[in-house]
Amino acid sequence: MFHYPIYLIMETSIPISYLNDFIFCPRSIYFHQLYGKPKRIAYQKTPQIKGLQAHKSIDQQTYSTSSHILQGIEVYTDKYKIHGKIDQFNTKTSELTEKKKRIKVIYDGYIFQIYAQYFGLKEAGYTVNTLKLYSIDDNKSHLVKLPEQDTEMLQKFETTIQALHNYDLKAPFIPNINKCRNCIYNNLCDQSLC
Repeated sequence: MFHYPIYLIMETSIPISYLNDFIFCPRSIYFHQLYGKPKRIAYQKTPQIKGLQAHKSIDQQTYSTSSHILQGIEVYTDKYKIHGKIDQFNTKTSELTEKKKRIKVIYDGYIFQIYAQYFGLKEAGYTVNTLKLYSIDDNKSHLVKLPEQDTEMLQKFETTIQALHNYDLKAPFIPNINKCRNCIYNNLCDQSLC
């Protein structure tokens, strides 16, 4: 069993992508750190690879050539100590869009990711009026309330960030067979049910 608190291996700020991963399984952040970035293909499964392919035009900033469309720019929020890249922000309409390969269910983690981008843009001086999740495969958009309009979700966001900043791998953990079955780290985890 691993005995290192996650805060010892994490940077001072949390990558935006960790929010969804942490909700899926808090232990996954530790294993992600073990693998690191260099050889993601060695541990990723088909859904992760397809998601990266769907995001390619955003990461390479080739989705749009319009100067009012910001793509893949780095943001940071000092208030929450979170950093990462936005998917797309339209400076004319003040609309922030988080793109996913396919959205079947709007998970809290999706909302938390766009909240983190929202707060990063706001701290950088941008006005953001609209939040949208976009499902690439079926070309569907899902509006998300601004954090100020959904105090319950904002509270969950802040609680999750606090839990992520303070997570200890030794903390009691109850595995979930459905999550373990789909976890790309289940072969490393001593708590996995698979």
